[in-house]
Amino acid sequence: MERYTILVYTENFIGILNRITIIFTRRGININALTASESRLDGIHKITIEVTVTPEQIEQLVKQIEKIVDVIKAYFFMDDEVVYQEIALYKIPIESLDPSLEKVIRQFNAHIIAAEKEFVVLEFTGHKEDTQALLEILKPFSLLEFSRSGRVAIAKPKFSVQEFLNNQT
Repeated sequence: MERYTILVYTENFIGILNRITIIFTRRGININALTASESRLDGIHKITIEVTVTPEQIEQLVKQIEKIVDVIKAYFFMDDEVVYQEIALYKIPIESLDPSLEKVIRQFNAHIIAAEKEFVVLEFTGHKEDTQALLEILKPFSLLEFSRSGRVAIAKPKFSVQEFLNNQT
C-alpha cells in the first residue's frame, strides 16, 4: 500500500464531494484527508484527496471519479511527485507559557496567530508527520484544542487543466 494524492478538477461544486466520497465508501477505502478549494481558473474547483491504497486501487479510483459528470479531470500522484503542506492550529492556555514552550515554538518555526486573555493559538505548517510531532510535544503544556487541515498540494510534473480543456474543444 502506498500513499497517493488525487487532484480532481470540477466545474460544478454542488454535491460533488458526496458523489466522490461514495466511490471510496463503496470500496471500503478510507480517505486520509480531503481539501476543496477554488483553482486558478474561474469557475473550476480543485479537490485534493489523500489515500493509502494499492497501485491497482488508485487507478480504479481515478477512473471511477472521472466518470462523474461534473469532473473535468482527475490525476493521481505519489508523495514525491507533489509539493504539499498541511496547516495545524494548537490552542494552549496562557498559564502554560514558559521559556521551554518558547524554545519549542522557535524550533518548529511556529507562529502565535492569536493571543487572548486565557489562551494563545499557534499555527504551524508542514507535513502531517511534522504537525503530529509538534502535537506530541505540546500535549504536556495542557493543550486545549488541536485542528489540522487536509493536504494542500500542487503536482510537480508540468501539466495544465487549461491545456486539457483546450484539447477537448
